[in-house]
Amino acid sequence: MNPTQPTWMEYPPSLSGRDCLHLSEYTPQEIEALLSLALECKEKHKRGEVWQPLLGKTLAMIFDKPSTRTRISFEAGMAQLGGHALALDRNHLQLGRGESIADTAQVFSGLVDGILIRTHRHRDVEELADYASIPVINGLTDLHHPCQALADLLTLKEVKGNLTGRKLVYVGDGNNVLHSLAEAAAHTGMHLVAATPPGYEPQGSILAKAKEIAKQTGATITCTHDPMEAAVNADAIYTDVWASMGQEEEKGKRERDFEGYQVNETLIKQGKPDVTFLHCLPAYRGLEVSREVIDGPHSVVFQQAENRLHAQKALLMMVLG
Repeated sequence: MNPTQPTWMEYPPSLSGRDCLHLSEYTPQEIEALLSLALECKEKHKRGEVWQPLLGKTLAMIFDKPSTRTRISFEAGMAQLGGHALALDRNHLQLGRGESIADTAQVFSGLVDGILIRTHRHRDVEELADYASIPVINGLTDLHHPCQALADLLTLKEVKGNLTGRKLVYVGDGNNVLHSLAEAAAHTGMHLVAATPPGYEPQGSILAKAKEIAKQTGATITCTHDPMEAAVNADAIYTDVWASMGQEEEKGKRERDFEGYQVNETLIKQGKPDVTFLHCLPAYRGLEVSREVIDGPHSVVFQQAENRLHAQKALLMMVLG
């Protein structure tokens, strides 16, 4: 195939030039197009096809938080698509000396084709997008993790096929991963049940947006404090760390508060016989998940991690193309 004439041009161009700050900005049809393109990316990659629709494009990546899967998936993805990625941190930018986000956004807009940012405050990403004239992609904030959710959907689609009507159970902290997972489930017609300890529920305003999307697809989103009840007849069970980056000082308290919320063999047996286990990684065996589950036959966590590459390639092609 001639890399200058990619088949992805057949996909709807509605995301071209747009930001990806959270998945509620997109429509179910746009999410479906992203997943279809991600599957095509993966198939071509496995066949060793050279596919370079982003030849000459540059992505600036700002990291205020440590990163393994986000950095590698975007950096490798840009290279495979013929583009280039610049990995930067605040201390190596004038941001670290007090230059405003607004000025940084406008400078970047004249130098590169897109910005990926992984940071703490979601408002900082929104401000960057407000002032940038190029697409801004949220690589993780305290409120949202849309790139992870796209890989989650891709993995579930590979393992389960049609996602409509599937029961997806999340056990653990009502954090950024759950927020984006709720939006992802709403877009694809899944029934999400979130089981969190009291005081660790997801943010109500974000769930409200997801429920508005759910009205279009027949999805449902419910919350409970009972993980065993939530897991009954689950098609997939998902968890995340109990203490995210920046919450290390709360680790001891959280371990006490999350007692009874570990995804172990007893909880897994509540799901369907072919229940799938997901985790965005890194994982702490013996805390949020038992070793028997994450390293057992139900786990697809490394397929999920690999799919970060292909989901992110699809996103890059759609917003930078």
